Amino acid sequence: EQQSKGRGRLGRAWESPKGTGVWMSIIVRPNIPPYQAPQLTLLTAVAIVQAIQKVTHLQPEIKWPNDVLINGKKIVGILTELQAEADVIQAIIIGIGINVNTKQFPEELKEKATSLYLENNGQEVERAALIRAIFQQFEQLYENYLKHGFKPIKLLWESYNVSIGKYISAKTLSEEIKGFAKGITDEGVLLVEDDYGNVHEIYSADIDIFSSRY
Repeated sequence: EQQSKGRGRLGRAWESPKGTGVWMSIIVRPNIPPYQAPQLTLLTAVAIVQAIQKVTHLQPEIKWPNDVLINGKKIVGILTELQAEADVIQAIIIGIGINVNTKQFPEELKEKATSLYLENNGQEVERAALIRAIFQQFEQLYENYLKHGFKPIKLLWESYNVSIGKYISAKTLSEEIKGFAKGITDEGVLLVEDDYGNVHEIYSADIDIFSSRY
């Protein structure tokens, strides 16, 4: 019903007012090498997009690596944490925050965040139905992933993605890279071609999308 210390990437605060959203975690224990764990973030984003489409008929989009947007505003955050030894995964904890029936946001978030309620013409969405749809879609995708690998998920993810082909800024902990998002690798790593034709592999970054190159 509520998080008292909701957080996102890089320890940022996540607003989770009581009774308005979905704040939950899914724990999985896949038999995959630890370096493939980030693929589960992308899989989860696909599951959530499909679930929102089923429940509301809205058309969300995915911004790499862990945001789901509607009309350019953030509606879902996904935070994946890994418990592992050097080469063995103990568990992957997928934290999910969804703004469902939030009717208003603090002034500093109004231009960045939205909710299903606000995008659905002021109609409340049944949270239990949304959670059920997420679990159904996640289970189907996860079983497919374990059988056939990431490639089928990658194709779905790319079909929902908003940043491929766009001029973006990728801010990592150490640098900022500007260029065109070329797609993702089979491991889920973002490829960015800079202004000099160099292609960078981005494993973790904050992404800003620009309407033009300059």
